[in-house]
Amino acid sequence: MIVITGATGALNGATVDHLLELVPATDVAVAVRDVAKAERFAGRGVAVRHGDYADPASLPGAFEGADQLLLVSSSDPKADAVSLHRAAIDAAVTAGVGRILYTSHQAAALDNPFVPGRHHAETEALLDASGVAWTSLRNGFYAHSLTWLAGSWRETGVIVVPGDGPVSWTAREDSAEAAAVVLASDGGYDGPVTLTAAEAPTFADLALAASELTGREITCQVLPEDEWLAAQLAQGTPEFMARFLLGFYQAADRGFFAGVDPLLGKLLGRAPRTARELLA
Repeated sequence: MIVITGATGALNGATVDHLLELVPATDVAVAVRDVAKAERFAGRGVAVRHGDYADPASLPGAFEGADQLLLVSSSDPKADAVSLHRAAIDAAVTAGVGRILYTSHQAAALDNPFVPGRHHAETEALLDASGVAWTSLRNGFYAHSLTWLAGSWRETGVIVVPGDGPVSWTAREDSAEAAAVVLASDGGYDGPVTLTAAEAPTFADLALAASELTGREITCQVLPEDEWLAAQLAQGTPEFMARFLLGFYQAADRGFFAGVDPLLGKLLGRAPRTARELLA
């Protein structure tokens, strides 16, 4: 039995869809906070269970019988993500799960300026200490984030950022499909597994690509961090979120998102989507 959390979200929901092309629905269960939102899976023969990281008592039953358990990482920037992940890992141990898989990030590191990178590193340490076999899917930075990280360049003609390091922008859809392949391999991948697009362009590179795609000049402007923060606050971005996002640009500048790995393409059997494609 494969149990997948967060299946009503975009990432793991797509993973379930791809997994059902590879294994029978009777081999799959989803553990979700709101079972009513998982009706589409129930209609396909998938078992739907209630499980909420914030309600640890709900988790052992939700994970019962899992040979493999895919834990989605918390996406709430204000949550105590590591505590939520710890509750899920502890419940997996209690339930006797055979292998825990976790949606991590390629930049999982305790010295990462981007807070989620530190949370992923701490969670991987918890997995390693759990005594359960584990796989960490270190996905590249999701390319749909360009919608806000590149700003309103379509209107202004300028990508304004406080730092311009390389990023292996990776399609969330590709990450979901690869996760399904890893799950279907039944333990074929162990420990940290890096899944990124094949290139890591800078915002300056993306500005050139956007210029070619739109037929008009798109430029990249790198502001000092304090000026960028002031501009974010002036346009109504809450200070907490502005500083949270600044951590991303700082991490990119320090090379945390620069690495690329061919494994994603091998799992997909095709070239991963590129940032240029996702800009179009």
